[in-house]
Amino acid sequence: MVTIVKCPTCRRDVEWTDAYPVRPFCSERCRLIDLGAWLAEQRAIPDESVDLDAEPLPGDDAPPPR
Repeated sequence: MVTIVKCPTCRRDVEWTDAYPVRPFCSERCRLIDLGAWLAEQRAIPDESVDLDAEPLPGDDAPPPR
């Protein structure tokens, strides 16, 4: 049984086989469109970094600032 996924760019069905070397994309064009979106910062991985200079929120177990 062949696994079918949706192209992240155009939503076409893509077989997860060697017939699609740019999988999960259906084509090089869709792969480059996605790459351009990342480079233009239209997409990002959520960041949960901590701002050490920020005031603690009420109810936080952080010690009070000195």
